[in-house]
Order: sequence, then structure tokens, then C-alpha cells
Amino acid sequence: MSARPKGISKSRIAIYAAIAGNVAIAVTKFVAAAVTGSSAMLSEAIHSVIDTGNGLLILLGVRKSRKPPDSDHPFGHGHELYFWTLIVGVLIFAVGGGMSVYEGIMHILHPTLPENAVWSYSVLGVAAVFEGTTWFLGWKAFNAERGRKGVIETIHETKDPTSFTVLLEDSAALLGLVFAFLGVFFASQLRLPALDGAASVMIGLLLCGVAVLMVYESKGLLVGEGLDRHTLDSIYELVEADPAVERVRHVHSMYLGPDEVLLTIELRFDSNISAVEVRRAVWRLKEVIQSQHPDVSRIFFGAESFGDDDDLSLGHDGSTSFSARNSREISHAKAQRRKESA
Repeated sequence: MSARPKGISKSRIAIYAAIAGNVAIAVTKFVAAAVTGSSAMLSEAIHSVIDTGNGLLILLGVRKSRKPPDSDHPFGHGHELYFWTLIVGVLIFAVGGGMSVYEGIMHILHPTLPENAVWSYSVLGVAAVFEGTTWFLGWKAFNAERGRKGVIETIHETKDPTSFTVLLEDSAALLGLVFAFLGVFFASQLRLPALDGAASVMIGLLLCGVAVLMVYESKGLLVGEGLDRHTLDSIYELVEADPAVERVRHVHSMYLGPDEVLLTIELRFDSNISAVEVRRAVWRLKEVIQSQHPDVSRIFFGAESFGDDDDLSLGHDGSTSFSARNSREISHAKAQRRKESA
């Protein structure tokens, strides 16, 4: 696991590009829909407006997720990004998909043949250029995250939803343009206006499918996902290899944000070492873990027992600490020694 500043930067560039492109595309699509009366073109215009709003919401999530920790949020605001990504998915489903399906069904029930089809073809061509450009930028950002993994695997495993959100929206937009073109073309050529409405329904169903995938992935991130098994095994081996550690019981983790991980380690130190040596071991473990896994920003140790021959005073810098159970064990050991000396 490694830090991903470049990937995050590329994702933000892709979001800005998508917002700018969608604003221009939405205006041209609404004009074309008004001139031609095409249901599919209106659905595409609605789609572009939703995509513009979604881009703004993602940027809002990015900004809020970078707020520093406070008394009410001691682990920061990283999950803000996951929350707003979830909202984006809901909006795509309810507003984008729902309105497109509704508009398509109304057009099927009350068909009207599209007029001035050349307008629609021209706007779709311009929209394809804009969407293709933003898709390319989104793909570059996604590729920076993907590496050698598959597309579906990366969408499922990534902890930075900005990368796959832009890519999914732009992919749906490009496919939606194909549906709109086919709807207008066949409705005009075959004189069957219901085909234009059918294209609008297909665009709506496409948006609903993308929304379901986004909501599913965002839900997992919001609930709390941990490090992958390979990374956990690596951390387990690093801790177990330390000479002060007798055994490791559990290693748990949770993503607090795209590049911020909370790690808890339950272990047993060698009962023959002093409290000072335990403290040194803690800092040693912290340094070696964070050197190989820089996304691990907070580490908490829960030790089963300590030697009773030394006191233990622990510093806490917000990154490393012992659990309350350790303090109770130390206090118990002190009380036992006082009782014996009395």
C-alpha cells in the first residue's frame, strides 16, 4: 500500500473537467430538445444537469473530508467523501434515472415524431466530443489507481470513490448518447416516435444501473472497510518479527478516508522485558509499519500483559496509544506491589 497524492490530484482534475463539460453539454441538449421535441434528447439534457450537480457534490465531499479532527470528530472527517458519494448515487437513481424513465414512458404513451433531426445529430456529435474528453481524463485518473488490476476489481477495492464515480458517470453518458442517437435515428427513419421514448427509457435504466453500483460501493466504504488481506498479513509479519513481541493475536483496520487508515493491534509482549523496553518496542513498531504502509496514520496497541517489575508511562501524540485495559493491568500490578510491601 502506498500514498496516492497523484491519483487524487488526477481525480480532481477529472471532476473539474466533467463539471465544465456537462454545463456546456446540458445547455446544447436542452436547446436541441426544445427544437426537435425529442424525448431521448431531453433525457440526455437531464442527465447532463444531474452529472453537473453530482460533480459539485463530490468536490464538496472532498473539501469536507479534509477538515482537521476536532472534539466531536477525533478521527477526522474522511467519511464525508463517502457520504456525498452515496448521495450522488441516490440522485442519479431517483432524479436522473427516474425522470428519464418517466419521460420515456410518457412519450411512448403520447408519441410525437422528432423534428429537425439534424439538430439532434449535431448536438450529439458535440456532446460526444466533450464527454469523450472528460471520459479520457477520468480514465487516466482511474488507471493511476488501477495499476494492473481489473476494472471491476479496482472499483470494488478502491477507497477513493472520486476515481470510479467520474469514470462511471462519463461511461454512462457516452453510452446514453448512443441510445439517444439510435432513438432519434430510427424514430425518424421508420416514422415510429415510440422508439424515441424507448431510447429515453433505456437511458433511464442505464442510469439506475450505474447508481445501484455506486450506492453499493459507497455503502461499503461508509460502513467501514479495512485493509486487504495481503497488507494485513504484511503488518502481522512485521509485528511478529519484533524481538519484544511474544505473539500477535489480532490485527484490525478501518479506512477513515481514501488515504488514512486506523490500525489496532492486539499482542502480547515478552513478560521478561521492562516497561521502558515495551515503550521502545511500540515506537519501533510504529516506525517500521508506517515506513512500509504510509496510509496507516493511527496505530493503537492493546497488550495482554506486562512485566510487573517496572512502571509504564505512555506518551500519546494522537497517532499511537495503548488501550484502557493496559492501564488497568498496570494499576493492578502497582496495587499488588503496595499490598505486598505493606
